[in-house]
Amino acid sequence: MARSSGFLDTLLTSDSTERYRIGFSLLFLLGVWLVVGAFSEGMPNSTLLMAAAVIGGYMAINIGANDVANNVGPAVGSGALSLGAAVILAGIFESAGALIAGGDVVSTIKGGIIDPTSLEDGRAFVWLMTAALLAGALWLNLATWMGAPVSTTHSIVGGVLGAGIAAGGWGIADWGVMAKIAGSWVISPVLGGALAALLLYIINKTVLYRKNVIPAARTFVPWLVAIMAWAFGTYLMIKGVKKIIKVDFLEASLVGLAAAVIAFFVVRTLVSRRAATMENSAGGVNTLFTWPLIFAAALLSFAHGANDVANAIGPLAAINDALSNGAIVTASSIPVWVMMIGALGLTVGLMLFGPRLIKTVGSEITELDKTRAFCIALSAALTVILASQLGLPVSSTHIAIGGVFGVGFLREYLKSNYATQLHKIMEERDEDDRELLKPFLDDFRNASVEEMEKLLKRAKKKKHVPLTKSDRKRLKKIYKEEMVKRSHLVRIAAAWIITVPASAIMAALLFFTLRGLFV
Repeated sequence: MARSSGFLDTLLTSDSTERYRIGFSLLFLLGVWLVVGAFSEGMPNSTLLMAAAVIGGYMAINIGANDVANNVGPAVGSGALSLGAAVILAGIFESAGALIAGGDVVSTIKGGIIDPTSLEDGRAFVWLMTAALLAGALWLNLATWMGAPVSTTHSIVGGVLGAGIAAGGWGIADWGVMAKIAGSWVISPVLGGALAALLLYIINKTVLYRKNVIPAARTFVPWLVAIMAWAFGTYLMIKGVKKIIKVDFLEASLVGLAAAVIAFFVVRTLVSRRAATMENSAGGVNTLFTWPLIFAAALLSFAHGANDVANAIGPLAAINDALSNGAIVTASSIPVWVMMIGALGLTVGLMLFGPRLIKTVGSEITELDKTRAFCIALSAALTVILASQLGLPVSSTHIAIGGVFGVGFLREYLKSNYATQLHKIMEERDEDDRELLKPFLDDFRNASVEEMEKLLKRAKKKKHVPLTKSDRKRLKKIYKEEMVKRSHLVRIAAAWIITVPASAIMAALLFFTLRGLFV
């Protein structure tokens, strides 16, 4: 199994297979063109509908390539899932979420950012939605190529905004809604990062920093997994299946509570069994979070498929209705063929192009283990629940990436703090026992953040440990070490900021191009 998984991982990430990925994508889009052309033959504007279907499929591919990484990236980076297993798992649950819980009716104007009824010409509405869909897809394609995970919702919002202004002027836009969306650029990553860092800090203090981690794990890990079960049970009810089951927050919380009770007793039994053979270290505790991370990746993928497939099929469903009925619609029924394009496109994009972003999220921003990945997954669910109750606009992409940065910056702060404390403690010592200091410094330099606090406590008891000038320089290097790659931070933040304006500008240009071609 390991050999097979390794082969699949290599196949998914090999640069030599890039032309095959592009070829399979083109085959999928050609299939969409032919299938839609077959059943729309004889219908008015069938060629335009076929083109819109291909663009919708292209958008779905790009959503799968870019957005799904946030759901499974931490699980892959921590080693809970191999890359191949993660791609298969996410593909199954993304498709299931889109087909089972994607809903029968979708809003055609994401977030109500423009008023389509102000358009006088129904054809202008079709061009508007086509331009928005293509612009959002092109921007996602570019962001994926740059290795920047961005919000697919913001991509389509920018496309609708830009094409809407091109079609109906500045007054067509609801700038109050746009202000809330802009606010989510800050709210989402800050909330996700702060909550993930807080969860990791709590786990450090209650479990990982204890002298005997096994008794601490037996006490606290079942509660941590139960909280996760409650969060994901609630999250799934209010976000994942909201289009097929309508529940209020209290009802969703009760479903989550039932899941939490079951998870608590199951995990408590499993931890008790593992305690006899488990390693008394952070590595031993890490193994306890493997299955919770796999379940989290599956549930996040299901909820994502149910919600974000609308970014691809919403505009397509609107175009289909407008061409069929000759009217502008703000909510549209979803034909089965439209839903299938969205679901299959998500899966194709994930399988062919998703691994690059999965690696970025999982391992290139900061080093993740299963405990840190657990905190990121749990913070994503809790942040969405909190934001939905407070009425705050948030992006699931920004929340997840904020969580990755949050745990990285916490570890960086803790390492700096512990090294600084050691620096101060040792500066007070005399220089008579230089040989005693050297092995201790080597241990400290090679230690993880979790081990540093234990070493620091030992240092406080050694009153005779000295510090030389050369040792002081080594310590300064330790507490200046970066655990979060700033280049990724700058690139991702820049991509977030320009997503809406970039897709808006492209959509406006595409709208004018379409209008010029068809008028």
